[in-house]
Amino acid sequence: MSTSTTPTYEHDIFTDEVLLDPYEHYRALRELGPLVWLEAHQMYVIPRYAELRAALADADTFASGQGVGLNDFINTAAEGTTLMSDGERHARRRNLLFGPLTPKALVPLREAVQATAHKLVEDLVARGRFDAVTDLARALPLSVVPDLIGWPEYGREHLLTWASATFDALGPMNQRTERAVPAVGELFEFATRTAAEAQFVPGGVGARLLDLVAAGEIPAEDAPILIVDYLAPSMDTTISGIGSAVWLLARHPEQWAALRADPSLIPRAFNEVIRYESPIRCFSRVATVDTEVGGYPLPAGSRVMMLYASANRDERYWERADEFDIRRPDVGAQLGLGFGVHNCAGQGLARIETQSILTALAERVDEMVLGEPVRGLNNLINCFTSLPVTVSRA
Repeated sequence: MSTSTTPTYEHDIFTDEVLLDPYEHYRALRELGPLVWLEAHQMYVIPRYAELRAALADADTFASGQGVGLNDFINTAAEGTTLMSDGERHARRRNLLFGPLTPKALVPLREAVQATAHKLVEDLVARGRFDAVTDLARALPLSVVPDLIGWPEYGREHLLTWASATFDALGPMNQRTERAVPAVGELFEFATRTAAEAQFVPGGVGARLLDLVAAGEIPAEDAPILIVDYLAPSMDTTISGIGSAVWLLARHPEQWAALRADPSLIPRAFNEVIRYESPIRCFSRVATVDTEVGGYPLPAGSRVMMLYASANRDERYWERADEFDIRRPDVGAQLGLGFGVHNCAGQGLARIETQSILTALAERVDEMVLGEPVRGLNNLINCFTSLPVTVSRA
């Protein structure tokens, strides 16, 4: 139950209608206060920037070990994964899994990703019209991530479905979550069988984890879990970011012209895309002790939604919060990729992929004209499923 002093919001913020256009609901939450009780979801939410950043920085008080999803089933089923662990256990699993994704480790990969992105964009621009989601945003991660993992060829046709389902399953227990749970089960079964049969391609993350199992450094049952930990965050967030970047820059031709005139703006543009259209709407945490948020009491054991997509539009922190501006000076402070010890470990790869696409487009495309976009419906991922675009050569 909420306390008498905590403001309450009655609406379900995961209906189709809200997911397609959530920002007025997020604004209403911010207006209510720094901590709000969500009656429809029976949990608290932190919708403002300052309080959310502080909570994300305090992993001891706002813990992930009891799950970061919004339903008890998935939090129990996925207990102990990298995303749902704390302290030394989290640090060890993260280092084991994401060592190949550190900035230093990504240096040899950068050139290959850039070459792939340029070839992809060159072919699409030659067509003149393409779908920026199916032909572009999905195509690059699908050409990079499975090879990094060493995923066998015969399982790759399911990767997009499985990755998307892992985020849907983290939502509240609605119809989308219920539909996603069997697909998540299929993913874990495939990863478990592939690990048991040592079918990962040599040289990838999967094979490296099996080497660690053989050396006795990790239990055999941890290898498939770590593989799943690696897959979904490396796919859907990047697909979302690339799609949103094309959508925003096509809608703001003056910003596209500025980026083309000064490609050094591309890293800043990436951050502004992530701020303005946060790929992951939220995760949750559990308060480990009695505490407070912005002066409101928060009892120990409370589940708290960390609403990144709202904080990234908080007028209390961002000037012109609802304007898209690739020159925004402080945009590196966006929370769309998390903050603190649980920040997105794969963001280095996501930056390389997205910035490579933008660089290739900027070199070849003078104008982008959008067709009719189609928003995706996923509990946690903000995305498009289709984004037709017509381009004219530079």
